[in-house]
Amino acid sequence: MKNAPGPAPLPVDHGPSLDVAAAEAVLRRLELAVRNKLDGLLQGNYLGLVPGPGSEAGESRPYVPGDDVRRMDWSVTARTTIPHIRQTVADRELETWVVVDLSPSMDFGTANSEKRELVLAALTAVVHLTVRGGNRVGAVVGNGAQSFVVPAAAGRTHARYLMRRIALTPRAEQADRGDLVQLLEAVRRPPRRRGLVAVLSDFLDARGAATPPWERALRALSDRHQLLGIEVLDPRELQLEAAGLVTFVDPETGRQLEVQTSDDVLRARYAAAAAKQRENIATALRHAGAAHLQLRTDRDWVSDVVRFVVARRRFVVGSVGAGVR
Repeated sequence: MKNAPGPAPLPVDHGPSLDVAAAEAVLRRLELAVRNKLDGLLQGNYLGLVPGPGSEAGESRPYVPGDDVRRMDWSVTARTTIPHIRQTVADRELETWVVVDLSPSMDFGTANSEKRELVLAALTAVVHLTVRGGNRVGAVVGNGAQSFVVPAAAGRTHARYLMRRIALTPRAEQADRGDLVQLLEAVRRPPRRRGLVAVLSDFLDARGAATPPWERALRALSDRHQLLGIEVLDPRELQLEAAGLVTFVDPETGRQLEVQTSDDVLRARYAAAAAKQRENIATALRHAGAAHLQLRTDRDWVSDVVRFVVARRRFVVGSVGAGVR
């Protein structure tokens, strides 16, 4: 069997193409909610606090007389036959990459909102809590039909642009399965600065394997980054209501299935399978070393984020205290 080719490079974002005014109105409301309840709860845990050149690898540039030869980038020099120097960057800033899954399975919701809208809310919280003090934020986004990268940059203006661009991402016109593995690989290759990677997805996999295919890709990121998995779900994905004969449509394949939801045995089997699926997702995130935040369309997402942030801060403080003793 031949080895499968690696993932193609994702296109870099070239700007929005939909209703900017509508997206701005939604983002303003979300940012106001985040600022009122979350501001000050989470401050970045920086990799270094001492100003200076830092030790984090940056870009390479051609050698000029007077450069420190100990910083020679031999791999680039060999590839280009021109001497290159590896620059270093100060590591006092936090770089956050947000992996946003907007595949067709996110275009679903039976409670207060669609899962897609909840992803946008979670994105606003992550960006607002991390983009401060010169911190940089970038994004890898996919809707199942296309993917793109918003390069990491600092500043509130860039953060608002990033959120607006993601809010304007169109729904996939044709049914297609999202590829979370490809999005994760786009963060890992080329290597990014050490920092935080937040993955916003429902983490669903149609193959139903006990070990989801994205676990390996996520675990590979844990060598360089802190990981946060934000799982978005709807209550109907956990339990069916007794509503008689219902036609279900898979948004990512278009496949239809008629189900008699009044059958008590069927609903019990569905709930058990859904619980097992969510257990597998939680286990995979834990094995990858990712913190796990679950958001539901039938709950107050702001309160869930607040509880998660406070719990994580207590956990970190308690761990440090235990280590000191």
